Amino acid sequence: MIVAATKPLQTPQPVRFTVQDYHRLVELGLLGEDDHIELIRGELIQMAARGTAHETCITRLLRVLPELVGDRATLRCQSPITLSFDGEPEPDFSIVQNREDDYESAHPTPAETLLVMEVADSSLEYDRTVKLSLYAEAGIRDYWLFNVVDRYLEAYSQPAEVAPGQFGYLHRQIVTAQAAIALPPFPEQVLSLDCIFP
Repeated sequence: MIVAATKPLQTPQPVRFTVQDYHRLVELGLLGEDDHIELIRGELIQMAARGTAHETCITRLLRVLPELVGDRATLRCQSPITLSFDGEPEPDFSIVQNREDDYESAHPTPAETLLVMEVADSSLEYDRTVKLSLYAEAGIRDYWLFNVVDRYLEAYSQPAEVAPGQFGYLHRQIVTAQAAIALPPFPEQVLSLDCIFP
């Protein structure tokens, strides 16, 4: 007797999480700070392991960025930004508007975010595609990608819908490790890259 597979009446679908669901998982203790999880388009994404070059770049930026930003804005390191109902990435750095409660009541939104920075070694392609598209769709004005592999900064600006349903940035600038670049929200403040890349 031949048994043929029949088409199921309903195709199984992955479970997608909202930001509220994600926060509830943390409250219940199902996710902790050591889990290194981000919520990206409704999916819980395990962040890539960070190599020594990545951590060296983070350490050096932590020395320089606070002086450049000062009290003009708030510098955040590996802290969430709520982009949409189903997206809450944790970029390596973000510069956000100052707020009286220091974001105790809620994470920053795209409207409050002046610049997002990712440091990428093993996550380079992910940060250059998925994260870039996510930030552009949310309308984040400026996105910097510290490319540790090739030792240069990729500075993206002017978010736009570049094709139906596809988001990116209209302007991409490559800044070499020997050069300097002005912080977009504060053009009088210049970051020299020669002391950043390992």
